[in-house]
Amino acid sequence: MTSIKKSGDVQCATVALSKEDIRNKYEFKNLLGTGAFSKVYLGEHKKTGDMVAIKCIFTKTLKGKSHALTNEIDVLRKLRHPNIVRLIEIFSNPTQVCLVMQLVTGGELFDRILEKGQYTEKDASDVVCQILDAVSYLHDAGIVHRDLKPENLLYATANEDSKIMLSDFGLSKTVVEGKTLKTACGTPGYVAPEVLLQQPYGKAVDVWSVGVITYILLCGYPPFYAEEDPELFDQIKKAEYEFDSPYWDDISEAAKSFIRRLMEKNSDKRYSCKQAMQDPWISGGAASTKNIHQHVSTNMKKNFARTKWKQAFHVAAATSRMRRMNLGSSTDNS
Repeated sequence: MTSIKKSGDVQCATVALSKEDIRNKYEFKNLLGTGAFSKVYLGEHKKTGDMVAIKCIFTKTLKGKSHALTNEIDVLRKLRHPNIVRLIEIFSNPTQVCLVMQLVTGGELFDRILEKGQYTEKDASDVVCQILDAVSYLHDAGIVHRDLKPENLLYATANEDSKIMLSDFGLSKTVVEGKTLKTACGTPGYVAPEVLLQQPYGKAVDVWSVGVITYILLCGYPPFYAEEDPELFDQIKKAEYEFDSPYWDDISEAAKSFIRRLMEKNSDKRYSCKQAMQDPWISGGAASTKNIHQHVSTNMKKNFARTKWKQAFHVAAATSRMRRMNLGSSTDNS
């Protein structure tokens, strides 16, 4: 059962927790994926026939990390937005917690771009607008996502006009107005300078990450890259990035200006989500309609088509190095 309530201007949902056996209500179909602490199944509601994704977390495998699960559930059960993957129900018993989630079937953002034959700045602008709308909703609810990246952006369906969906709230945090966060977290390459500079931070870190995603959407490669993580972190801390020729020659000045406002080193001068949504490149018709698919797809294949295990290894190793940098305190000031 889900009840809706108003929190300021933000519509929040409170999802009830059930002790009932989930298999009384849902039929488990195929195994969709396996993680370190969970398995995700395709499920079907026995009465309505609705298809869902069921994430089963086995409590004995968490080994002291149950707070992360509690935090994720606390965030998810409050959210109801057309561009955020929805938590439908929660089932709990002594051995596992099952999250019944909205099923999204359209695939990852980059995969869809590679499949296109025509791709323009306007297409990228439309995607970024949806991301900003979802993140703005989170910020209005006092939630910082802290791990925005392309892998967490999925299409709802395989339809050409499908909307983009924001997922994975494992690192999200609710921050009280006037307070800041301190814990170093996120995915290397998308994390904001203030996190690496050991400074208290807030919602602006998400805007920086949207800027990084926008940069990649327009050229197919990341703004920061280095073989060694200390060099990567140093580039980010200095906000050192370029619009390299020839890949950016056909990209509009409006797009470059938009990225500069999002990837502004000084978080106080950085766009908010609402300011970004009012930028001409998003809402003013300034995004070019010239086809840029060839160079974007070529660069994406070159820079992002690594095997899944190699991606996971690199992110895990770099994240571990971030933690060893002893950035800030071990708890957030929220």
